[in-house]
Amino acid sequence: MDINTLKLVVIVASVREGRFGPVVASWVVEQVGLHGGFDAEIVDLADFEIPLSLPAASPKYAGDDYPRPAGMRPLTTALASADAFVVITPEYNHSYPASLKAAIDWHFTQWTAKPVAFVSYGGAAGGRHAVLHLENVLTELHAVTIRDGLAFPHYYKVWQDGRPLDPQAPGYAKTVLDQLAWWAGALKSAREAAPYPA
Repeated sequence: MDINTLKLVVIVASVREGRFGPVVASWVVEQVGLHGGFDAEIVDLADFEIPLSLPAASPKYAGDDYPRPAGMRPLTTALASADAFVVITPEYNHSYPASLKAAIDWHFTQWTAKPVAFVSYGGAAGGRHAVLHLENVLTELHAVTIRDGLAFPHYYKVWQDGRPLDPQAPGYAKTVLDQLAWWAGALKSAREAAPYPA
């Protein structure tokens, strides 16, 4: 990896049996490779035990000393090393999966002053309700959410052989990644110049 390449963590949010998220993640990482502005790592939340019960202290103030389970350390390390995130989420009951909320709540500084883009999928809304909720939550953690994103309504009809059927989808992905790279570079430079005043 070029030391100047930005580190992108692609988060697969759903842990539900039969989930579609890994298919979307593979395609997104392919688009990242074509874009060339990031070194991408897929972080699949199904690979981690993420308890719903949290310690009394907030991770906002505990920093590296926060008492996370040992099995969560690779997740924490990946989030901390990221310059940017792409969250791939379905929509469950007009919101996002509990697995993602738990992963978010176990961390704080790992999200701070970093950009987040969204790729969602679902029924008629294409996961947009989930993204609206995530924008509110991640703003509270001082992350910067990207306005443009990708949404796939009725994903079970519009994907074939691991790819979206819409020929414009790669162009939309490039736009999102261009914006994400701009924010990632700007925020990385700012974090290196001075600590973020959270």
